[in-house]
Formats: sequence, structure tokens, C-alpha cells
Amino acid sequence: MMRPNAASAILATIFLMTTASATDGMADYIRRYGADLGSIQRKYPIGLSEFRAQRLDKFFVGQLSDLKKVGFEKLNIEGQLDYVLLRQHLENQMVDLKVAADHRKELGPLTPFAADIIALDEKLRADMGQVDPRAAAVQLNSLAKQLAKAADLTKDQKIKQALAVRAAKAVSSLSDVLEHWYRFYAGYDPTFTWWCEAPFKACSQGLGEYKKHLMEKVAGIAEGDSKTIVGDPIGRDALLADLRADLIDYTPEELIDIANQEFTWCEGEMKKACLELGFKDWTKGLEHVKNLYVEPGQQPKLIRDLAVEAIDFIEKRNLVSVPDLAKETWRMEMMSPERQLESPFFLGGESILVSFPTQSMEHDAKMMSLRGNNPHFARATVQHELIPGHHLQQFYMSRNNPHRELFGTPFWIEGWALYWEFLLWDMGFPRGPEDKIGMLFWRMHRCARIIFSLKFHLGEMTPQECVDFLVDRVGHERDNASAEVRRSFAGNYPPLYQAAYMLGALQFRALRKELVDTGKMSEKAFHDAILVGNEMPVAMVRARLSGTKLTRDFRPNWRFYDSLKRK
Repeated sequence: MMRPNAASAILATIFLMTTASATDGMADYIRRYGADLGSIQRKYPIGLSEFRAQRLDKFFVGQLSDLKKVGFEKLNIEGQLDYVLLRQHLENQMVDLKVAADHRKELGPLTPFAADIIALDEKLRADMGQVDPRAAAVQLNSLAKQLAKAADLTKDQKIKQALAVRAAKAVSSLSDVLEHWYRFYAGYDPTFTWWCEAPFKACSQGLGEYKKHLMEKVAGIAEGDSKTIVGDPIGRDALLADLRADLIDYTPEELIDIANQEFTWCEGEMKKACLELGFKDWTKGLEHVKNLYVEPGQQPKLIRDLAVEAIDFIEKRNLVSVPDLAKETWRMEMMSPERQLESPFFLGGESILVSFPTQSMEHDAKMMSLRGNNPHFARATVQHELIPGHHLQQFYMSRNNPHRELFGTPFWIEGWALYWEFLLWDMGFPRGPEDKIGMLFWRMHRCARIIFSLKFHLGEMTPQECVDFLVDRVGHERDNASAEVRRSFAGNYPPLYQAAYMLGALQFRALRKELVDTGKMSEKAFHDAILVGNEMPVAMVRARLSGTKLTRDFRPNWRFYDSLKRK
């Protein structure tokens, strides 16, 4: 039980957390920064542009200089936190610019025409002035001749598949850039159309043919191939840089070791749960649970019931504040068969997207979707996506310190939702061995994500080996495993995203042990304070909730797993 004066101090701190950022000026400062950054990014949207990179670098350097003029010592607790978060954000942005420059340099030999295409569109965006149609036609004609011979750029070269795919994506982007420039004038200036229509079509055709050449002849991926998985490993140095940006004080190898420790615990618990059902081989127990799927048409009712049950569970135990409007306004949509190729399981937030087979799917695909979305697997994923997971998270984020969404990180977003799977397990949420097996399947999956994603980026596993790992060690359906790996490496998620689920959850778990288990905060105060604070690296959540004294150059040094090591 907390001493009265300790409880009063914590309540006062939480009050400051909910009100301070609106009064110290840093929240408005960050909002203005975000608006300015958005204006620049919209004015100069071409990711391959050297000018855009230089303009952003100038902006970030200027912002860092301006930030140093802010009277840090005069800021209150929340203002100092915002200052540190913005400083770290700006430093990370400048590192990202250097990484992007290296990527452009790699692509240069395969896209020597990029600067000419970008220059056309950037001149248009700079002055919106008239174009000289005859001169433009000459430029386009020269470009078309370059593109007609573009395939020669790849002759007698050993080009990695990942680089070829990246180059193909760049060519596709350049095609869009040229299209934007041309459509601005075409038809509105008859003279421009007269001069430029034919060479523009030749350029578009050349870009399309070169993209096809890169994909089919260089990368070896046939048109319409939706099964081949190609990733682009970033290497150990880049992983370390990304970990530093998220304030994770571990090496990739140490994180893989943590994942293996957690995986070993999961396997032990899985074997115990399967023995309760009479299965000595845990993979057979998992197969039994997979086949307990509901009939077609029954999945929406199942999801609704699981969502209500999870809300009742956390409210009866007074674990976190759940506003009535949050309970009222979540929605459900069914996921399309096409989207299920990359997302074979649920996605969510205010609207939960339910993955379940449709009549148009082939029989094997139907069965994999049925088995992979059975009620006992869903018991973990529904509350992860809705309440107390992503929907509750997003409900609070839009209403409390929304300026901090600029500092978003998957370790906070995904870590929070998975942390609740941990906590609900500890509090008896699984009703029997089938539920335990379902929840453990997902926990093993999160361990596996750390292992396969980091090893892939370290160059130690291929995409196919990642798929096999999920099938053999976790028990995934093969199509679902392929979709998971494809989603991980398609380029839509940053390299650490998949590892962030469990690592973020372990961070929140360690913080709870530090603050709740010691009686410094109640369960509800702890969870509410995290939500009200909005997004940030979890190490900064720790600094915020523990009352750490901040400095201008503050950088946390937190070995969060030391207190959680499996015995």
C-alpha cells in the first residue's frame, strides 16, 4: 500500500502530465515545426530529389539551432520532455537523410536519367511558369533515346536482386514524376501538346520497358508474380543506428538472444498446455486448436463477443480508464481476399479488419484462413487491436498531447498492445488450455519476428528461410507465413517494426515492474499516464513517469531486460 504523501505526489505529477504541455509553449512550438515540415515535404515531394534532401537538411539544421535558443531551464516537466523529444527527432531526421543519400548513390548507375526527369518537375513546382515547348520536346527526345538503351546499363554487371527491385521502384516513381509534369501543360497549352506528346509517350514507354527489364531480366521476377519475396537487408550498422534512434540500448545480437530466451519459455508453456489436452507433441495440440474454427458467417459475432469480454475483464479489475465513447465507437470491417495475401490476420484500431475466407478463395486458401483465425488465436488478437490495445490507444492519442504523434515509434504503438497480451495472460484471461495455446502461438510468433527480421537484415537468413522458420518453429500455415514475411520485407514497414512488438512490450513490462510492483503507482494510474502522454520511445516514458531529471542533451541508458530474464 502506498504512503499518503507518495500517493499525493504521484497524483500531482499525473495532473501536471495532463495539463502542462498546453501551457509551456513547447506543444505549440512542435505543432508549428510539424506544419513547417509538412509544407516543405509537400512542396518538394520527390523522394529521389537531391534538392529536396538539401532543403530538408537546411531546415533541420536551422531547427536545431533555434531549439538551442529555447530556455530549457524555464520549461516545466512536460515542456522539458518535449524539448528532448524534438531534439532527438531532429538528430534522427538528419541521420535518415544520410542513409537516403547512400541509397541514391547506389541507384545512380542504374538511373542516370533521374536528375533530368526530376529537374523538369522541380522547375514547374518552383515557379509554375511557362515552358518552352520546343526546348521541352528536345529534352524529351534526348531522354527517350537514353531510355531506349537503358537495358545496356545492366550489362556485364552483378546486380543484387534487392537492388534491381529497388531500381525498378525508382523507375516507376520517376514515371509518375514525368507524368505529373506533362499533365500540367498538356491540353492547356496546345503548342506544348503539339511538340511534346510524341516524345513524352516514347519516354513513358521507355521507362515502362526498363522497369520490366529490371524486374524480369535482372531481378528474375515475372510479371504478375505475387509469391516471390524480395527483401533489402540494411546491415548491422544501419540496424544499430535505428536502435539508437528508438533509444534501445542493445545490439541486434543481444536482442536475438532475448527473443530466444522468451521463445524457450513459450515452448515450455505450450508443451504444458498441450499435455493438459492429452498431446505429448505440442505441434499436434496446436493442430487441434487450429481446427476449432467457427463456421462461415459466424466470425463477426465471435469478434464482437471477444471484444466485449476483454473490455469487461479489464474494467472489473480497474486496470485502465475506458471512456464510454471509446466502447461505443469501434467498428468492424471484413478484409478483402487481396489484402489477406499480405495480412492474413486481423488489423485494427478504431475499426478492426477481420481476416476470414470468402467464397472466391480456393479451398486450400480457405482452410488456411479458417485455421489461422480460429477463436483461440483470435482471443489474443481482438483485444490487441481494440480495447485495451490499438483502439483505446488511438482514442487517447487524438485527445491528449497530439503534438507528440510526431515522435511515433512502433515500440510504443505495437509494444503497448502486446504488453496487454502479457498482462492479461498473467491475470488469468485464458480460460483453459485451448486459450493458452492460442495466446502462446502469438507470443511465439512475436519472438520469431525478432529473430527472423533481425537475422534477415544482418544477412543471416533469406526470405524463404524466414518462411520455413515460421512454419517449423511457430506452427504457421505456409501461406500465412509467406504473407507475414512478405509484409515484413515489402518496404512498407521500417526494418525494426516487426521486432518492436515484443521488445516494446518487454519495455512496458519492465517499467510496470519498476513502478507498479513497487507500489509507486497503481495499475490504473500507470496505464492512464502512459496513454495521456502519447507516443514516444518507451525509455522516455520511463523518464517521464519516474520523474527523471532531464537536461538539454539527455539520453536514457536503460537495460530493460535485466530485471525480466527468464530463470
